[in-house]
Amino acid sequence: MSDPLLHLVMDPDDAAAASFEEFFEREKAALFGALCLVTRNRHEAEELTQDAFLAVYERWDRVRGMDNPSGYLYRVAMNAFRSWNRRAALAARRTLGLTPADRGIEEIEAADAVVRALSPLSPRQRAAVVLVDLLGYSAEEAGRMLGIRPATVRTHASRAHAELRSRMGKRP
Repeated sequence: MSDPLLHLVMDPDDAAAASFEEFFEREKAALFGALCLVTRNRHEAEELTQDAFLAVYERWDRVRGMDNPSGYLYRVAMNAFRSWNRRAALAARRTLGLTPADRGIEEIEAADAVVRALSPLSPRQRAAVVLVDLLGYSAEEAGRMLGIRPATVRTHASRAHAELRSRMGKRP
């Protein structure tokens, strides 16, 4: 075999491989040149050429019987180019922040961190912190919800803050 690319795809003992090798030798330079013009990057063109020939070789039993195997080869190559472009454009939009990022996992992780941080607190301390600090209710409103005095809500919240600070290694 004369081309190093070809040995990656072909089994030299395969009878169908011989006609594929002829097809490969006849078409490779033209396809590569066309893809160089389309991609404006010879490395991308080389990869797309390899991918297109591999796809054609995998279907060679059907492709060799087509009226225009070269047309099929070019269609496979152009479809691969369009797919690459779509993926590259999507990656660029994500990198540049032009597409909204999926914050679902971050929100779940943040909620989990809050649950873990509050877990060592007593149930009343947790309730006070959630109502006052996280949901923004006043001590009076939280007291009515919990059925306790506003001063008790403030005491529970204060003790919870102290506990959280000590667990985080911070001083009051």
